[in-house]
Amino acid sequence: MKAKITIVEAIEEVMLAAGKPMTVTEVYEAIISKNLYTFKADQPIQIVRSQIRRHCKDLDFQSASDKKYFELLPDGKYYVLQKPLIETSLSIPVQPSPDKKTDLISLKHLHQKYVDEFRDRVLEEIKKLDPIIFERFCRNLLKAYGFQDVVVTGISKDGGIDGYGRLKVGFTYFNVAFQCKRWTRRAIGRPEINQFRGDIQGQYEMGIFFTTANFSPEAEKNSLKSGAVPVVLINGLTIVDIMIENEFGIETEQLPVYNLALDLAVAEEN
Repeated sequence: MKAKITIVEAIEEVMLAAGKPMTVTEVYEAIISKNLYTFKADQPIQIVRSQIRRHCKDLDFQSASDKKYFELLPDGKYYVLQKPLIETSLSIPVQPSPDKKTDLISLKHLHQKYVDEFRDRVLEEIKKLDPIIFERFCRNLLKAYGFQDVVVTGISKDGGIDGYGRLKVGFTYFNVAFQCKRWTRRAIGRPEINQFRGDIQGQYEMGIFFTTANFSPEAEKNSLKSGAVPVVLINGLTIVDIMIENEFGIETEQLPVYNLALDLAVAEEN
């Protein structure tokens, strides 16, 4: 029984057997006629094209492989290299000089730096909100996250509870209370968590504690206790992440990223 071969090995085999450059269509038809590979895709010819280009000499794009088995000829056809190559010169420095092109890796690093700075800026703006406005903000954030019937109780109406709502988990709904602390410096400690849990015990199945600051290790350890109402802790940067994920108070601008694929422009087949 003949051992199974990869798509790349099948491509090599038909190119060597033909002894001449081939188009993608010719390669695909030869693989099928020789029954070299069984494709499990709606458009198998695109798989062949993709594998040839990924392993094609001098083609550099995001998913390109550093192992090169084929070369692109001026007439748009491909042929197998006499000896496989390992291209190590495709990577470009993360901080390119102005006279060099910006590659995708550099762009990703720049984007991550932008996101980190943006998250910090959003958090600083949230910290400036009036406490009453911050409660309203938390209510709307929960609604954006999927909570229903969210209500802000007001400062003096319900003890340490700033609001409540319902969250669907599976086939049932949980009654959830939340508390909001717009703090700028000190971390929320264990006493605040215990106080909040005491206020909601017996009335709600879950609590959520929002803060623009952070939580102490003792608070994090005490948030989940056996036999007690669980309290989910959401700090400042987590609030920002929820905003970004749900596009809540965030506008997204799509910027196109281009990869050169000149070989597709000179290919014989459509």
